[in-house]
This record gives sequence, C-alpha cells and structure tokens, in this order.
Amino acid sequence: MGEMEFMIRGKGYLKTLADFKKIPVGLSRIASPQAMSKPLNNSPPPISSTSMNDSEEADITSPMASSLAPPTRSSGIPIYLEQIATISVEPSARRGIAELDGKGETVGGIIIMRDKENATATIHAVKKKLAELKAGLPPDVKISAVYDRSSLINRSIETLRDKLIEEIVIVSLVCLLFLFHFRSSLVAVIMLPIAILLSFILMYVQGINANIMSLGGIAVAIGTMVDAAIIMIENAHRHLEDRQRSDQSRWQIIKDSAAEVGPSLFFSLLVITVSFLPIFTLQEQEGRLFQPLAFTKSYAMGAAAFLSVTLVPVLMGFLIRGNIPKEETNPINRLMIALYHPILTMALRFKKTVLVIAALLLISIFIPYHKIGSEFMPPLWEGDLLYMPSTYPGISITKAKEVLQQTDKMLRQFPEVEHVFGKMGRAETATDPAPLDMVETTIQLKPKNQWRTGMTPDQLTQQMDRALQIPGLTNVWTMPIKNRIDMLSTGIKTPIGIKIGGADLQVLDSLGKQLEGIMRTVPGTASAYAERVLGGNYLDFTIDRQAAAHYGINIADIEEVIQTAIGGMDISHMVQGLERYPISIRYPRELRDDIPSLKRVLVSTPSGMYVPLGQLASFTIHKGPMLIRSEDSRPNVWVFVDVHQSDLGGYIQNAQKAVEEKFRLPSGYTLSWSGQFESMQRAKARLAWIIPLTLFLISLILYINTKSFTKVAIVFLAVPFSLIGAFWFVYLLGYNLSVAVWVGIIALAGLDAETGVIMLLYLDLAYQEMKSKGMMRNKTHLMEAIHHGAVKRIRPKIMTATAIIAGLVPILWSTGTGADVMKRIAAPMVGGVVTSVLLELLVYPIIYYLWKGKNLASPQPAPKEGGQICHKTLFRHFS
Repeated sequence: MGEMEFMIRGKGYLKTLADFKKIPVGLSRIASPQAMSKPLNNSPPPISSTSMNDSEEADITSPMASSLAPPTRSSGIPIYLEQIATISVEPSARRGIAELDGKGETVGGIIIMRDKENATATIHAVKKKLAELKAGLPPDVKISAVYDRSSLINRSIETLRDKLIEEIVIVSLVCLLFLFHFRSSLVAVIMLPIAILLSFILMYVQGINANIMSLGGIAVAIGTMVDAAIIMIENAHRHLEDRQRSDQSRWQIIKDSAAEVGPSLFFSLLVITVSFLPIFTLQEQEGRLFQPLAFTKSYAMGAAAFLSVTLVPVLMGFLIRGNIPKEETNPINRLMIALYHPILTMALRFKKTVLVIAALLLISIFIPYHKIGSEFMPPLWEGDLLYMPSTYPGISITKAKEVLQQTDKMLRQFPEVEHVFGKMGRAETATDPAPLDMVETTIQLKPKNQWRTGMTPDQLTQQMDRALQIPGLTNVWTMPIKNRIDMLSTGIKTPIGIKIGGADLQVLDSLGKQLEGIMRTVPGTASAYAERVLGGNYLDFTIDRQAAAHYGINIADIEEVIQTAIGGMDISHMVQGLERYPISIRYPRELRDDIPSLKRVLVSTPSGMYVPLGQLASFTIHKGPMLIRSEDSRPNVWVFVDVHQSDLGGYIQNAQKAVEEKFRLPSGYTLSWSGQFESMQRAKARLAWIIPLTLFLISLILYINTKSFTKVAIVFLAVPFSLIGAFWFVYLLGYNLSVAVWVGIIALAGLDAETGVIMLLYLDLAYQEMKSKGMMRNKTHLMEAIHHGAVKRIRPKIMTATAIIAGLVPILWSTGTGADVMKRIAAPMVGGVVTSVLLELLVYPIIYYLWKGKNLASPQPAPKEGGQICHKTLFRHFS
C-alpha cells in the first residue's frame, strides 16, 4: 500500500491526454436548424456514460484520427472538449498511506503464504525472487524487507534444538550415575534418539512443521521417554545381581525381568498418552497453538513405548554383560537407602501424624492458588514490536501523513531499532478494511547482542511509550504475530476489549465514551479508547421537491448533478499496458470547496434554463459513522483497553467491579468482555468438563490393569500430591495461571499416574513374593514386605523422577525465543514431580500398610538390636 492512484478527468477511453482535448462535443449555436437535423456520420457521439461500447474499449491501439476529425458541416463551429473542461491526471481520494523510517512516503506490500505451507521455504523462495527482481529496478528504487518471520522461526528452532541436545546429555548422565554401568546406560542412550527420529517421521507424514510447539512437545517428553527403559534395565540388573547363570540363561533372565514389569509400564505409558486428550479438544487460538505439542508428545511417548517392549529388551541382552555391579556398590544408591530407611521407619511408626501433615500440605494449595494471577497466554517474545495507536476519526490524509512520519522518525531514533514501517488506513485490498484513524507501525529490532547493556523488551517498550505521548493518539503496544492472531480470533487489538451492542448509534457512541472514562480510572490501565462511532463529517443534500416540481426538474436529474459535478463519477477507464485508470467527471475544486460555491452549481431545466442548486436543495453538515461494526446482527461500539500488568484475570475482576458500580446500561443494550479474556473463558469452560472426563478414562485404564478400585484410588493420590509442588513452584517463579500452565498440569497428571503405578508395582511385587513363600502371616511380615518394596527398590523410583526433572530443567533455565511459553509448561511438571515422589515415598507405604493389614494379626515382638527392629534380618528372607 501507500502508492497514489490516479484518475483522468475527462471522457473517453483513449491513449493520451491530447486525444481527450480534441474530442468534438458538438457545434456552436450559429448552425442552422436544417444543418443540425442532418446526421453527423464522421463525428463521435456526444459525451455520455454509455458512449463507449465493449468493442471500442478492446481496440485501444487503433488509430484515433478518424474519431478526432472535426465535423464537416456547412455551417457552425465545432466545440472540442478542451474548450469546456480541464483535462488532467490527478490523484484519486486516498484511503491509506505508508511511511518508512520517518523519511517520507513509500510503497509497501505484504506477501501472504498459502495455508499449511512451510514458512521457512516460502520466505526463502520470496527472498530469491526479490533478488531476481532487483536487477530490473531503476537505480533509485530499492526493495527493503521491513518484517521477516524467518529470524523468529530460526531463533525458536535453535532454542528448542539446543534444549533437546542438553536434555539428551543430562538424561544419559542420570542413567550412567544411577546404574553405575556404562554399557547399561547405552540402552537408554540408543533408544532415545531413535524414538525422537520416529517422532519426526510421524510429524513429516502428518505435515507438522518444526516450530516452538511441535519441538516443545518432544522436549517435555524426553525425561518420560526413558522411564520405561530405566525400569526395565534396573529390573534386569536386579535379577542378574541375584542369580549367576550362563550366557544362554541370561537371555531368559532378560525376558523374565522385562515380562515382570512390562504390563504395568505399558499401561502407565498409555495413561500418559490419554492424559493429553484435553489438549486435542482445545479450540481456536489455543487449539491451533497447543495441538502440535500434543501430537508430537503423543508420538514421542508412543515411539518410546514401542521401542521399550521391542528394542530395549534386545539391547539389554547384547549390552548388559560382564560384571554387573551390585546396587550397594554405588555410593549414590547407598546414600539414598541410608537416608530413606530411617525416614520410612519413622513414618510407619507415626502413621497418623504423617497423614495429617500430608493433608495440611494439600490444604496449603489454596494459598498460592488464590495469589497467582491469570492470563490467557504468556507473552511470546517475537523479536519485533507493533505500535498500534488509534486517533480520532475525521483525520485528513495530510495530517495522517504528518503524524505517521513524526512517530516513525521518533521510533527510529532508538538504537535498538533497525527499521520502522508505518501504515495508516487501508491498502487496496478487501482483506484490509482499516479506517484512516488506525495506525499499524511495524518496528523491526536489531539482534539482542546489539542492544544497549541491560536493556530488556519491557524497558524498551516503556521508553518508546513515554517518547510517543502525542495528543490525539492512544498508544497500544503489541507484537506482529500476536496481534494478527488476536484480531482474527476476537477482532480486538488490545489484551482486553469491551463490546457494547444496541440499535441506536448515538446511544452507543455516548456509552462508549462513558466506559472509556471509567476504564481509565481502573488501576493497571495503560490506555483506554472507545471508538467514535459518530466521528465522521457528512454533507447532506435535502432536495426541495416542490421547488423541483416548480421548475419541471426530475429528482433524478438533480441527484445526477450532485453525483457527477460535485461528488465525481467514474464513467469509463483508460488502459496503458497493464495499467488501468478510471476516467471521472467532476467540477473544479474552486467551484465546490465550500457550501456557497455548491449552492451556485447550475442544474438545467427542460426549457433550457439553469437553476442554482441552492434553490432546489438545502445543505447541512452533521456527524455520522466512519465505521459501523456489527456482531450478532446488532451495531456495536468497541472499547480497547491496554494494561500494564500481566494478571488479566485480576484486572478484569477490578474492572468489572468498577463498571458495575459506575456504569448503567440502558434497556435493550448488551455489554460483553472480549479480547484475551474471551479466549481465557472459552478455554476454561472447555477444560472444566474435559479434564474430569480424562481423569475418568485414566481411572478406567488403571482399573483394567490393576483390577482393583483400591489400587486405582491409591494411584490417584499422586495427583493432589503433585498439585502441591506445581502451584507453589509456579507461584514462587512469579508466573500466572495460563493455558500453558494448565497444559503442564495436564501433562503432570499422566506423570503422576506413572510414578504412582511404579511405586505400587514394587510394593505389590514384594508383597506377593513374601506371600508366595508363606511368610505373610502378620503385620510384622507386611511391614517387612513394605520396607523391601519401598527401600530396596528406591533406585528405579528416584531414577525415573530424576530423569523426568533432568529432562525439564534445561527448559527452565532457557532464555531464547519461545522459552517463555515452554517455561510455563515445564514449571508445574518439575514442582509437581518433586512433591509427588516425596509424598509417595512416605504416604503410599502407610496407606498400603493400612489396606493390606486389615485382615492380618498384630505384629509380634521382633528381635532387637539396641532397641531397634532388626530389618536386616528380615530382608534376608528375600535373598
């Protein structure tokens, strides 16, 4: 946009302006009536909007000599068009303007990519084409890219790529440290990249591009992907440590150990996959954003599950050889057992106290929950800014040009700015119906390493806002992609919008101004602006029908004079090559630039007289709508509200309270809150019934696996335990509750079920082993089984939890593009896994003891050493 359109004042469909000037339009009145009645075969028809037919328009290259020959009359003087009109090339009325770097007007354009195309490949092809076009440009014409998404795409992919590599390395180190066997750790190290490769293949088949969300799904899954392999490797170690067999029987050991834990691992991975079902049900903006993450995480977990039951046992058979170090030889394992054993003994001794403490910790969730703010989505730093102020309607194109150049020049002065491309009004396309009072300025920033020391995006935005406090402009700061998504989803360019609907535009205009004043008083408001529905200036012609009848003039004739002579009318087009220009008829500006001049415009009567327009019509200037918005078939006025704080939920509560106290809505009018708040409410309503449904499906899967409602209930205790750490950690990091945080909590629910299943699995294995030996006769034996299943099998539990956390920690310390969203997803998962595992290690044994000990006799006095129960003696039963 930004180019001037030109029209030709005159008549015809000719090649040059000289052709127009020589068009004969008639003869002087000295011609005799007899001559005037004769046919005029050599002259073109008189001026009219229908004087050109289609064949004449098509043959624009034919010679014009015959058409331009003067009439051959025996009497009379020919009158040419140049004698009664000024023929010139003039700019049409402009509806938009573009400016670059505060240096003056420029011509701008945008490139729209087809749906589901690869953005990086498209941008590369565009750059290649532009480079080819530059060779054919005049020397003083330059093509500059003022907004380029490829840098954002590359930065985001680099951030996630680096985090994936860090996660793979850290998870591999975790396996090596806990297993204390290099060849065994290779099993997980080999399986992990193969699973990621399978995920990429599935992404390619489905057509999912590599972006922040799709790679983020794999990033948050890496720690969980190796859990099944870790459990199987550790279990194989346990069996190989206890039995010395030949190489041939070693494969049978691997098979038996894998079969022992395989079913539970399969169902735990299935639970993790099902737990992401709510993400697939999200709609609109949040759905488009997080569904790629849900797909790739599901693919990664599916690939990991497949490889865990196929490739991992084979790799264990080939790699787990030689001298397998006993668990006690690993200093990390000895330390864990030494710490956990006395703590568990004390917990089992003071069971009620531990359960009360656990309940108090659950209640403590309400403290951070009520202090955490809420928002729709965390800010995703794109690397560029979009300045979208609004001005009052009725601004002229000259003033718009002045304001746009002034703001662009001021923004260009900041050392962090590379280019400033400003636009006011609309481009010549139906996809951009922006009024002239709407400003869109794209601020292309330099790379971060070229910024001033200590400068942050928030500080830069605040400095720009302080510098651009221009009367008549209401500032709004956002980012290009974020703004496009917001505008497409709700039509609101600010985080919060208020829509007032009703029938009367004057009432709507008044209500909008009242609401604007109220919103400015709400704490946290950065700016508030209500659209001026009646801000346009209109000149009305009211035809006096009695006067028109007195002179015998048709109403249509008067309207035609108003339309053509005053308003201007396109009557044809002129084509020059591929360019097409309208041909318009209109009075000169000096004959129509004020009301007295308009009143002197003459209208012809059937009798040949001319009557001034002022005697046939009255003229009035009034305010009218520049733009009429409608929603649900009702006119609307919108109030745009920008805020300083990120807690939109808290701001909305204060704003709604202020509106309720100070604003009165007339009968028949409606008020609704929109913007990101509307998206928040939509996502909240969707998750309110999808999450319970998902929990039901998870419980159904767990029941199919355990065949016990009690075990399902025990496993589900991990969910509230994890919420303790999730909400407290999110609160301590200063994050708000958003869709991203809830995605992390949903992913955490699947992890909780997995850790709960593993904990219950080892308690059951110890219980069943002791029962099969006929040693489960009283609660003492039950206590022994619980100690063995909990303390002696602490390594796989801590390994899985450590692998999950180690796979998420690199995301928490990341700072690149896209990190803001991924941190919100990872934070509740890290905090939740920590508290879930800690409480499972203490609470699960107590609940298991209370459940299984209902039908057992009370414990008998046991052998003592120094007043303590000798659990070492009891552990020998499992040797």
